[in-house]
Amino acid sequence: MPVKLLIVGGGAMGTAFLAGLVESGWAPAADLAVSEPDPSRREALAASHPGLTVGDGPIEAEGAVLAVKPDVAEGACRTLGAAGIRRVLSIVAGLASERLEATLPPGSVVVRAMPNTPSLVGAGVAAMAGGVHASAADLDWAEGILAAVGTVVRLPERQLDAVTGLSGSGPAYVFLMAEAMIEAGVMAGLTREVSRTLVVGTLLGSARLLDETGQDPATLRASVTSPGGTTAAGLRSLEFKAVRSAFIEAVAAAVERSRQLGR
Repeated sequence: MPVKLLIVGGGAMGTAFLAGLVESGWAPAADLAVSEPDPSRREALAASHPGLTVGDGPIEAEGAVLAVKPDVAEGACRTLGAAGIRRVLSIVAGLASERLEATLPPGSVVVRAMPNTPSLVGAGVAAMAGGVHASAADLDWAEGILAAVGTVVRLPERQLDAVTGLSGSGPAYVFLMAEAMIEAGVMAGLTREVSRTLVVGTLLGSARLLDETGQDPATLRASVTSPGGTTAAGLRSLEFKAVRSAFIEAVAAAVERSRQLGR
């Protein structure tokens, strides 16, 4: 009897989806399976999720999540098609649904999505788009899976490269900012532990304030900035160094790289 869902790839994102699906009640481990070539990863997955089906090849399933690197994705899809799987949610960066559909039997469904790494702690954000054959029911199915690890938005597929450059790569931009702020605290005389606590708390609190008040970032920034004060001095330095422009250019570069990967 086929399992409810096969996750192809037992790496960080595949493992995050597995944990999220089980913890959210989408399905018990016994109704799920993971295909993973690394024996040590298979052993760890089986140990952490009793009842889970784990293998290194095709496993009969009602649908699949494709969580592998772009260079092996099309081969993995061919294997899924040969195993009778006709519904695939791909979280492979930069790879268009059309390319994956071409590797599957005619009429097979591909839904393409771009989640980000906060999915590892159930706080991700993902955008998704259906391929040529995806119905409303297929999109609901895919959204249910993605919602197990975070927030989901639906967009036309032509916008997913922009999503990849913004929210897909975005955590790295935030982590770089956190690194710099922690180092600045140390240089100002704080211990690294105290500096890290202050920076992480500031990032978490600022994100909550932005989310829960519904105010735009410019308004919130202005509310923190007193004329001639410390924040104004800091912001002046950031603007002088063109930090705003650097972020915009970073997103643009990541978007272009996503487009290149899909060609």
